[in-house]
Amino acid sequence: MRAARLLLALACISAPPVFAQAADEAFKAAVMFDHKFYVVANQTYLTASNRDLKLDVYLPQGVKTPLPVLLHIHGGGWVAAAREGRQLGLLPYLQMGFAVVNVEYRLAKTALAPAALEDTLCALQWIGRNTKRFPFDVSKVVVAGDSAGGHLALATGMLPGDSQFANQCASNEPTWSGPYANAAPKVAAVVNWFGITDVAEMLAGPTARSYAVSWFGSMPNRMALAREVSPINQVRADGPAIFTIHGTSDPLVPYAHATRLHAALDKAGVKNRLHTIKGGGHGDFTGEQKLEAYEAMRSYLRGLGIVPGQ
Repeated sequence: MRAARLLLALACISAPPVFAQAADEAFKAAVMFDHKFYVVANQTYLTASNRDLKLDVYLPQGVKTPLPVLLHIHGGGWVAAAREGRQLGLLPYLQMGFAVVNVEYRLAKTALAPAALEDTLCALQWIGRNTKRFPFDVSKVVVAGDSAGGHLALATGMLPGDSQFANQCASNEPTWSGPYANAAPKVAAVVNWFGITDVAEMLAGPTARSYAVSWFGSMPNRMALAREVSPINQVRADGPAIFTIHGTSDPLVPYAHATRLHAALDKAGVKNRLHTIKGGGHGDFTGEQKLEAYEAMRSYLRGLGIVPGQ
């Protein structure tokens, strides 16, 4: 835990400034960030494929009133990366006032599709089951992720509560021998950083990508399953609000995934916004572009009443 807190503090230190006063302010901000927040690490939320799946909870010190909750899902094409690699990306959400839940899930080398989605749905249920332990306001739950994590964030928020993909969570019931009750709170909003919205499109043809093919392997029903877990096919009028960030020159997830989802959401009457980064690639945005995206996203969430304004 001490190492995680040190990491958070170091993250607030900017590049060496020209003026000593600016350096002092950056140093003070880093120290105060470490003073204001703490981490409850390595919480097991699910056991699957003979391994314990973990998450970390990031919280402000001394707060007892319920806070909006952000469930964060890392990217990596469903085949790579880890939750620890996204720690620094949690800092803006903490500053917005969220309690942040940073989750791992099974990658393709451990279990093929739809395992990753099954896991994140169980992480959402874990939030619903732990409102007495942590100050979670389950009326203000946001799911966020980038790339494959953006897909999982969208699918986790958009799938209906009775989805079959949540069935593996039944073993987590405190009374697991009794009836299964889905404890997942209704997701208020999704923050989709250049996520895959049409998974089937990534399995064949000119837009096929090896990471997507690897996630499904040689299963005979892979195209049908891919369509079922595609957010573009899960749009419904009562779905969560969605804020999408996507670059027009993304080589890994075509920008059309964002525009098609945006159009479908508009047609269904779902609150949403598409923040386009002209010339932006697959997350390799400039500092200015990233700041603009976060500011636009914060403004959007404030407009929904999820995070407080200033």
